[in-house]
Amino acid sequence: MKNHVSAKAERFTESVIREMSRLCAKHGGVNLAQGFPDFPAPAAMKQAAKDAIDREINQYAITWGAKPLREAIAAKTERFAGYRPDPEREIVVTCGSTEAMISAVLATANPGDEVIVFEPFYENYGPDCILSGAVPKYVKLRPPDWSFDPDELKAAFGPKTKGIVINTPHNPTGKVFTRAELECIGKLVQEHDALIYTDEIYEHILYEGRTHVYPASLPGLRERTIAISGLSKSYSATGWRIGWCIAPPALTDAIRKVHDFLTVGAPAPLQEGAAVALAFEDAYYAKMLAGYVERRAFCLRMLEDAGFRCFAPQGAYYVMTQYPTGAGITGDDVKFARYLVENIGVAAVPGSSFYRPDSPEGKPLIRFNFAKRMETLQAAAERLRNLPR
Repeated sequence: MKNHVSAKAERFTESVIREMSRLCAKHGGVNLAQGFPDFPAPAAMKQAAKDAIDREINQYAITWGAKPLREAIAAKTERFAGYRPDPEREIVVTCGSTEAMISAVLATANPGDEVIVFEPFYENYGPDCILSGAVPKYVKLRPPDWSFDPDELKAAFGPKTKGIVINTPHNPTGKVFTRAELECIGKLVQEHDALIYTDEIYEHILYEGRTHVYPASLPGLRERTIAISGLSKSYSATGWRIGWCIAPPALTDAIRKVHDFLTVGAPAPLQEGAAVALAFEDAYYAKMLAGYVERRAFCLRMLEDAGFRCFAPQGAYYVMTQYPTGAGITGDDVKFARYLVENIGVAAVPGSSFYRPDSPEGKPLIRFNFAKRMETLQAAAERLRNLPR
């Protein structure tokens, strides 16, 4: 029988992050791998979705998003980013920010186009390029502060460059791109007539007084930016699958077509709940952030006490670490991650899943997620005390 699997599908593996969650469930571990909170979503948001179901908002919404949600996205963008997108012509509601990114790349990239991706990277970006026929070009982020070399970035741009993916705050490192860094990127994007695909899903989770700079708010970049965010992280609703793109009208038209044939639309009653969440007052974000500040501090202490070298995140809710070698495992992050979940009972993500397959740089690294109740983190700390140093 001939091979019926497409060449595209053979070029990438299943999600390592989701695989670690399955292993965690199998071994009864504490899941610090997959980036989902284990605490409740906001009550007002949930109630609005329940009310929508009772009001029979249970059929298709408008393909590119229910009007109340698009209006809420426009208002929130004006409030935090300083510009107001047209909800009728510049917004697409999608099934999570993951679908927003693949829809954006499919809608804009042609086979052979190049898309620049910072490495390490969230594991979806490479497959997004492959599925669209584009070629990913990687530029390194270097520890301990995960900065990039401007000359290396400049060399990555060329006549085939379609765009660049910017994830800030960054998964897996927690890096927050500075205004100066974004201006450097923006200059190159304008020189090469390229696009910016942003992933800003962690935009409200920042530490030590840092601020999130919205790339589309910088001079000359709004017309080149496809800004992507969603409900999952700031509102503790990863399972709702509500995301969105904000882009100029011509790009939005293309993204809407792709989105329509990928998923038709996001869940209608959940869009009503999302619209309520996006109007939350500043006190909501302050309380949310205070909780993450506490969890971050606990997680850093926990991991350092267990022998990990931590790269303290500037934003998001992950800690990238170099793992200890007391278990006799060196240079094999996948083996260490399996040992950790099978023998210690804590799940984390091997660093190599955030790098190209041929890169050795992820081999000493492990990523932990601290979007958990303090009781969950304390349970993980107890187990990590059994880890050989």
